[in-house]
Amino acid sequence: MSLSDLRRQYHTQLCEKIIRLSDKGKNEYPNFADRDNVSSRTIAWGIIRRMGYIANYQVMSGQTAGKLFEALTKDFLAAAFALLHHLRPGQWYYSTEEPISAFAQYEHLTQLEKLVEQNNDLATALGRDYIVHPDIVIGRRPVTDADINQYRQLISPEDEIARLTPLREGNDTHAAYILHASISCKWTLRSDRGQNARTEALNLIRNRKGHTPHIVAVTAEPLPTRIASLALGTGDLDCVYHVALPELQAAIVETNNVDQMDMLTTLVDGKRLRDISDLPFDLIA
Repeated sequence: MSLSDLRRQYHTQLCEKIIRLSDKGKNEYPNFADRDNVSSRTIAWGIIRRMGYIANYQVMSGQTAGKLFEALTKDFLAAAFALLHHLRPGQWYYSTEEPISAFAQYEHLTQLEKLVEQNNDLATALGRDYIVHPDIVIGRRPVTDADINQYRQLISPEDEIARLTPLREGNDTHAAYILHASISCKWTLRSDRGQNARTEALNLIRNRKGHTPHIVAVTAEPLPTRIASLALGTGDLDCVYHVALPELQAAIVETNNVDQMDMLTTLVDGKRLRDISDLPFDLIA
């Protein structure tokens, strides 16, 4: 299977399992479009036509769509990493359930949480939002000495070196996976919905003991002006990824919407928005 095949498979899964048509009001529209925004509806239609969508009117709640979006994106990334394993070898773990405190850089937050639960003054001072539950996490398993010495003898248990790195499994009897990436999934972006992704990102940056994981967001939002609320600026998110960027670009050209095209160009040329197919490569860089 090629990466193009995998991307098409991902789109097929989105079409079959998540995308629904709603006929509330006068117009039908896909469930990732804004019913009250003509541009949003028109661009969304352009995207799903290019994805080969077959009409489905089965009712689905926004929460269900969001959970499915997380699961399908996780599966896509796991499959892509498998195809690119030769570029970034390792044993990788993918989950939509784990808090950051399960990983090496953030294990100390578990102890902090216990202290906060026992002390109201600490709870007032520190709050309780420092343990982030990302939509998707990718972790890397620490390596054994046998892994390290696979091609030549580089280290031995008797050496008094490299005793503190979490990447070496033998350094900790309960070695935790290392958090490689935190991925926020936003099926749509409305008003300030994307701001919690920024809050999560800042917590990941401030509360770590070790290197910062990749921090990204994935969205199906059809309006670049709304994507900009999450994508513009630097310092928190690495980048935002669209589930179908070439399809989005073609749909906007088709509508001749100058404002949306200008913003899309700004985001892409400014290296703040990329396609979902770019994400596996950026994660292994």
